[in-house]
Amino acid sequence: MKPQEKPGELRQAVTAIHSCFVRAAWFSVCSGLLLLAPSAYMLEVYGRVLSSRSTLTLAMLTLLVLAAYCLMEVLDWARAEVMYRAGQKLDQKLRDRVFAAIFEAGLKRLPGGTVQPLNDLRTLREFLYSPPLLALMEAPVALVFMGLMFAISPVLGWSAVVGSLLQVFVGWLNDRNTRPPLVSANRCAIEAQQYADAALRNSQVIESMGMLRDVHRRWMGKRRDFLQREALASDNAGAYQAVSKFMQVAMGSLLLGLGAWLLLKNQLNGNAGMMVVGSILGGRALAPLVLLVAQWRMVVHAGDAWQRLGSLLSAIAPRPETMPLPPPKGALQVESLVAGAPGAGSAILKNVAFSLLPGEVLAVVGPSAAGKTTLARLIVGLWPAASGKVRLDGADVFAWDKAELGPHIGYLPQDVELLEGTLAENIARFGEVRPSKVKEAALAVDLHACITSLPLGYDSPVGPEGMVLSGGQRQRVALARALYGEPALVVLDEPNSSLDDAGDAALTAAILKLKARGTTFVVMTHRTSVLAVADKMLVLCDGAMQGFGARDEVLAALRQAGEQAMDRVRKAANQPVSRRRDAENAASAAPEASPQP
Repeated sequence: MKPQEKPGELRQAVTAIHSCFVRAAWFSVCSGLLLLAPSAYMLEVYGRVLSSRSTLTLAMLTLLVLAAYCLMEVLDWARAEVMYRAGQKLDQKLRDRVFAAIFEAGLKRLPGGTVQPLNDLRTLREFLYSPPLLALMEAPVALVFMGLMFAISPVLGWSAVVGSLLQVFVGWLNDRNTRPPLVSANRCAIEAQQYADAALRNSQVIESMGMLRDVHRRWMGKRRDFLQREALASDNAGAYQAVSKFMQVAMGSLLLGLGAWLLLKNQLNGNAGMMVVGSILGGRALAPLVLLVAQWRMVVHAGDAWQRLGSLLSAIAPRPETMPLPPPKGALQVESLVAGAPGAGSAILKNVAFSLLPGEVLAVVGPSAAGKTTLARLIVGLWPAASGKVRLDGADVFAWDKAELGPHIGYLPQDVELLEGTLAENIARFGEVRPSKVKEAALAVDLHACITSLPLGYDSPVGPEGMVLSGGQRQRVALARALYGEPALVVLDEPNSSLDDAGDAALTAAILKLKARGTTFVVMTHRTSVLAVADKMLVLCDGAMQGFGARDEVLAALRQAGEQAMDRVRKAANQPVSRRRDAENAASAAPEASPQP
């Protein structure tokens, strides 16, 4: 016998709030039974008031039925409130997990790394107190109404059953014909929204190079696909909704006529009022099914959101609890590293291995697409390795809890990103702002004078994505953020790409200052200024190591390789064409020399 499969996180979260469903269901049953009050009032008025001509009886019956109406509304309000609270509890249980899953999916470049899962969670939360789900809770009351109709007459009861089955059939047809276009339309809408968001993020490039017309045309194509699918689903849903409503109205009249016929045949239990009661009960029994058909679009959207959110949570497992580790001192070991972008089949780095002691500075050089940025992401634990490990003080960096390790790591990515907030908040990594530490980091990158010249100083907002700052200012702020708090390991990916000579000099001075305190640096660079402070040098070409060791030794080896290649080219100049081509090919295969000052 196979062990039972563990339910998914979504199902577990819903199961945890089952008590809310139970309370809401009882409220639905009580409220639904109170729907019999109008029928009972009608029977009593015809049976008692008109025969006794008692105004007191009429007044008391009227007060009772009004009290029943008030109680019914209170129960409906309580049911909606309970389900609203259930939605809040579901959101509270899942929001942190969903946010973390979105963040990790973005890091691993997996589907779901957008804000859409948060919208899906909101859809599920709102569905819990939506009319379709509340209508489903009234199904037990519909069965009670069916039983009463059988008590009045089996013929009326079976007629109501046939009507209910026809409504179920209409609902099935509605689902079959509206779900596919609705799901497709929803996906097209998500794609169009994501495309529009990407266009807005690149608005300067689009406007400057006249791309707006073509970008707008492509967005309109995605939008047109969405509208066409939604229109098809709306047309189908509208037709079935009309059929369902017609059946409900017609069923009430047909049951009334059938009750009159049974009364004439003396086959109706009770007096003439029972044929009216049977007609009313038949309409009440079909009401939940009619509401489901009318609101089926909401059901489809909720089901689609459930599927997408469940797939994301299944693909991104929660991070396991890890044992706290002591603060790192900066000893870095890279062991036979083979890695590529998450989800990609090919390897970018191939058997890269080296080690650094605390306080050493490593300069990583190489041509474009050599794997420098991939190496930076693996060193700080953003991407997993296919094989091999990156260890800091002997511990696996990728498995280390980033909330614990993060304060001891400084990282400057190639594409600088700032979050909306103040300069101080960005430098302090949106944690506790310690003015002395913030100022020290700003001074280290020669940014303090620029900040103090602003009207609000360190409290100046940077705007969305740092848009109010220049490219060089953004890079300096990101550098100060990387150096904040004297981290044990700092990884800089092209740190001086947007810096002027003064900024470059400040970066060099900051590296020397933190190096003296024991900070380990790994700097990916194309510029030679960093080489002056580097202890070691790593040359990458096509993801493989072409050289590693002390800076001067690697530079000497590169110069020697370059000179030997040039000698082969010069010697080949006086040789036949075939030999000359072999020499040129040999020269091109030699490791690329580092940039010269």
